[in-house]
Amino acid sequence: MGDEAYDRLRASLNPAFDANPLVVAEATCAADVRTAVLWARDHGLPFAVQSTGHGTYVPSDGGLLVRTTPMAGVLIDPERRIARVGAGAVWGDVIAAAAPFGLAPVSGSSPTVGVAGFTMGGGLGPLSRKYGLGADNLLRVDLVTADGELVTATADRNADLFWAVRGGGGNFGVATSMEIRLHPVDEVYAGHALFPIDRAAELLARFGEYAPVMPEELTCTIALAGEHVSIRATYAGDAVAARKALRPLWRIAGTPVQSTFAEVSVPQASVPGTAPRNFDLFTSLSDDVVRTVVDTADDTNAIEVRYWGGAIAEGATPAGHRHVPFSIAVDGPQDVAERLWPYASGGTFLNFLHDPAAAETAFTAADYQRLREVKAVHDPSNVFSRTMNIPPA
Repeated sequence: MGDEAYDRLRASLNPAFDANPLVVAEATCAADVRTAVLWARDHGLPFAVQSTGHGTYVPSDGGLLVRTTPMAGVLIDPERRIARVGAGAVWGDVIAAAAPFGLAPVSGSSPTVGVAGFTMGGGLGPLSRKYGLGADNLLRVDLVTADGELVTATADRNADLFWAVRGGGGNFGVATSMEIRLHPVDEVYAGHALFPIDRAAELLARFGEYAPVMPEELTCTIALAGEHVSIRATYAGDAVAARKALRPLWRIAGTPVQSTFAEVSVPQASVPGTAPRNFDLFTSLSDDVVRTVVDTADDTNAIEVRYWGGAIAEGATPAGHRHVPFSIAVDGPQDVAERLWPYASGGTFLNFLHDPAAAETAFTAADYQRLREVKAVHDPSNVFSRTMNIPPA
């Protein structure tokens, strides 16, 4: 609206959104968040929260947008293997702080992704196949509720709220700080390798066969972009074990045109990704799926096929679709992505939803009903509705 500070604070890292809130508040502490929640309620304004703006949807137009970016503190407890982080912290800061102790979090694939939104929305990353979702590794959260109270939720305290925020997103309060579990990972074997695009069909078919039995330490995607098909991977372990785990795919792919794979520290790990403009889940890579991916690739900037599984399927938090192993992200027009829809399982992960009206599709029916019941207790007036909203029961 012409004000430099306003434009800076309303800006999102997601270029698809141009938010125009009536007011932007930059919170530096939990008390600021509480003040903002109560002020919005008193003035009848819709309320939204943003840390980094990586999210797919921050519908703050005409309301109060709270930026938690300044609340970015990170403290590491190496003995307990815990990180205490502020709501504005990003994964790059947590990774850098934990690395000197040989520890790493279950983080997003980009260092600029915010910890709070990632974790509360489920949280899928390179270490998830080994250690579960980000939500599974949340040990404590301090948050401001709809009535302006600052509460703590753990497995033993406000347990219903704790269950709900581990995958239910920002529907139940505004996180001000968190404690998350860290894992003994000091080095990974990570990178990407490019191969001629004519290897794509055979490589995808082999990936569909091998992925369900590959080691949990290995997170792998096959991406098609332009003249190349690539293997993108992170292995939580040494180079020898990683190369062995990747060998079944490498044999099919052949000699790489280029490879960046190396054994590096976690902060140094860099694996490219595909912007999830369109993101769907699949139970398998059938011949029809493989054929459609290959035939569609020329009409996109990139298509990325990923296998999840492993520890992701074992958690008890409400984050949905844990047992659907494959995802396909299409960076391209929606009408192109729609060619894959006949083979998709339906629904998607909460953090990848683009339509707030489809929030129910991110959960099982039983979990969605339970989330609505928790919402009715902690936010019966649906103050926190400007999100992938779960209405109160």
